[in-house]
Amino acid sequence: MEGQYRRDGAFWVSPWNYKAEVVAGSETPAKVLVHDATLRDGEQTPGVVFRKADKVAIAKALDRAGVDRIEAGMPAVSSEDFEAISEIAKLGLRAEVYAFARAMTEDVDRALECGAKGVLVEVPIGWPKLVGQFHWTWEDVLRKSVPVLQYAKSKGLKTVFFPYDATRAREEDLDSLLEAVTREGAPDSVGLVDTMGCASPEAIAYLTRKYRDITGRPVEIHTHNDFGLAVATELAAVRAGASVVHSCVNGLGERTGNAPLEELVLALDLLYGRGAERDYAALAELSTLVASLSGIPLARNKPVVGEGNYTRESGIGANLVVEDPLAMFATHPALFGRKGSVVLGKKSGKPSVAFKLSELGLGELDEAAAAELLARVKALGNETRRLVSDAEFRELVAAVRSGR
Repeated sequence: MEGQYRRDGAFWVSPWNYKAEVVAGSETPAKVLVHDATLRDGEQTPGVVFRKADKVAIAKALDRAGVDRIEAGMPAVSSEDFEAISEIAKLGLRAEVYAFARAMTEDVDRALECGAKGVLVEVPIGWPKLVGQFHWTWEDVLRKSVPVLQYAKSKGLKTVFFPYDATRAREEDLDSLLEAVTREGAPDSVGLVDTMGCASPEAIAYLTRKYRDITGRPVEIHTHNDFGLAVATELAAVRAGASVVHSCVNGLGERTGNAPLEELVLALDLLYGRGAERDYAALAELSTLVASLSGIPLARNKPVVGEGNYTRESGIGANLVVEDPLAMFATHPALFGRKGSVVLGKKSGKPSVAFKLSELGLGELDEAAAAELLARVKALGNETRRLVSDAEFRELVAAVRSGR
């Protein structure tokens, strides 16, 4: 059983990921494309507003981070959104630029005017939406969708049919709509949209296969994080054959947000061996940029990009955080342009104190003095309920040496 251990020391993940019995039955495509919706779905986070310059800056950063498609926004929202999408489309990015549209030819025209290469055509299909919000039947959805899909295709746009709240649709409605829209509207791909983030990974895998069987089209998976499963459900869809994953940087999005880009691509690349080689330092820079522009800070322990992910307070193995990071972490800090760090506090041990003495150039202490220093470090951390700063540590060292 071989593990996935990069010889350049970039990461070391579980070899069980690749065991034959684990990967048996997988229909994972050889290449999975990443479609990022931060500039549209991410901006739907309550209180978040991205101005034109913000959107252009984020688009450039998304391209550097290696996403394949950028959903640059919905042109119909405002003139500034239209201008932002237009400017992004003119940047000459490697990533393809898509626009978001209602099932209206006017929205398609606006996407064309912006210079978008593709369009997502959004319609409802969830039963609560149909009966409680729109008062439509699935036949109404079909009648509205087909002409718009046909029109978009006639104009040379790539088309994604995007029936939302699909995980709460009646099965007969969903099956009928998918079969008929494929036959009459011929979209290039179909989105499996878990708008309320309420489907299990197993249900998403089942639906992915259903979509593929009924439509014969590539399936794109778009999930939300209401149960904390957005990444897990998208990975389940990929294992069942979905070839495009949707994401938002830092997990932005309505309510609990969408599948976080940084977590999703790292899992795809390192745990599943799909996706592409990426500039992970650029990914970290992208997260920082979006946190700043959105006004929503990253949690210290946020997966992949949290500032505390490579920080250790516990004493056991403290020196390895810097000397041999892959003994302590699945990914090397350098992969994200970072370094491991040792901090002091209540949970510190003798190795922590020894490492910090060396790091700060404070020399060595005999065993008794080192034990006294450790006791003072732990006491200060306990009393203040926080970490001990380097300045405080220097003071403690001086006090121990002077016998104070």
